[in-house]
Amino acid sequence: MKETEKIAIFLPNLKVGGAERISINLLNGLMRRGYVIDLILASAEGALLVDLPPKVNVVDLKAARIRNGLFPLVAYLRRARPSVVIACMWPLTIVALAARKLAGASTRVIVAEHATWSTAEEVVKSALYRWQVCASMHYAYTGANGIIAVSQGAGDDLCRFAGLDRSAVTIIYNPVVAAPEPKPAPCGPLSPTGWWTGGHRRVLAVGTLKPVKDYGTLLEAFMQLRRNVDARLLILGDGECRGALEARAESLGVKASVFMPGYVTDPSPYYEHADLHVLSSKSEALPTVIIEALAAGLPVVSTDCLSGPREILRDGELGKLVPVGDATAMAIAMSESLAAPPDRSALIARAQDFSVEQAVDAYEKMLRSARPR
Repeated sequence: MKETEKIAIFLPNLKVGGAERISINLLNGLMRRGYVIDLILASAEGALLVDLPPKVNVVDLKAARIRNGLFPLVAYLRRARPSVVIACMWPLTIVALAARKLAGASTRVIVAEHATWSTAEEVVKSALYRWQVCASMHYAYTGANGIIAVSQGAGDDLCRFAGLDRSAVTIIYNPVVAAPEPKPAPCGPLSPTGWWTGGHRRVLAVGTLKPVKDYGTLLEAFMQLRRNVDARLLILGDGECRGALEARAESLGVKASVFMPGYVTDPSPYYEHADLHVLSSKSEALPTVIIEALAAGLPVVSTDCLSGPREILRDGELGKLVPVGDATAMAIAMSESLAAPPDRSALIARAQDFSVEQAVDAYEKMLRSARPR
C-alpha cells in the first residue's frame, strides 16, 4: 500500500469512550507516517472532537441513527474512493460492508471489534438482539478484507459468538501508549483537593459510570478497605449510574472519602499521583485504563473478567486479579497491593506492548496484506 493512498476510519461519533480514544491515537500514528486520513462519523459530535489533529478530514454523515448513515456512506465511497475503510464496532461494520456493495466500490473494508460480545449487556438481556448481532456478523464478516479483535480473549469470544473461523481474525492490541512528551508538572494540587492532598492512600478508578463497570462492588470493597487503611477513592468519569453510586456511597458510610468529579480530559496526572488503580468491570475486551495505569508505573487490582485484564496483567503476575462482583476479595487485594506494590519498572515495560507505534506497525501490515474481495 502506498503512503499517498487514503484510509478512512469509520466511527459512530467522538463521545468519550475507549474505542474513540484509541481510534484518535491510531489516526495520529498513521498520519505521522504520511497517510491521508478521512474520519467518517455517523454524527460529528462529542467531547473528543477537539483532540483531532488539524489535517484530518472529518466526514459527517449527519445520521441521527446509524442505519441512516448507509446511503450517505455509499455517496462518500463513490466520491472519495478511499483505498481502505476501517469500520469500528458493530453495527457500523455491517453498514460499511453494505455500503461498499451498494456503491460498487473496490474499497477494502476491515472490521474491528472492541468488545466481548457474549457478555454485552444488550445481548444478555435479549435473545432477539443476540441473534441479530450474531447472524449479521456470521454472514457479513466473511466479506470483509480483514477482521480485527483487540485481544486474544476478545478474538476467541468473537469467533465463538459469531461462528467465525479463528484463523480469519487478527489480533492487534489497541494503540494506547504514545511516545513520551515532556509535560509540566502540576503547579499545585488538582481538583478534587480532598483526594489529591493529605497523608492518606489514593485509590483511583477511571471509566464511564455505567452498569458494566460495576462501581457498586468497588464502593463496597473500598468501605472494607477503610476499616484498616486510611484511603480515599477518586472515580473519574460520568454516566447514567452517578445518582445510584452517590446514594450507595452514602449508605456505605464512605461518601466523605469518595470523589466523583466527572470526566477529565487528561487523567495522566492522576495516574502519576495515585497509589493504586482498580478496575471493577463485569466485562472488558482490552481495558485502556489498565494499560494507562501500567504506563505510569501504577499498581493495578482488577476483576478477572472476560477478557482483557488477565491478558494485560500476564495471568496476575503484574497485578492482582479477583472474581467479578467479589467485594471482599477486591478489598483484600487492594490492601495487599498498597502494602507491597509490584516492581514499577516491570509495569512500565509491559505497557510498551500497547504502544501506538507497535499498533500502527500491525495495522500497516494488515493494510498491505488485506485480501481483495
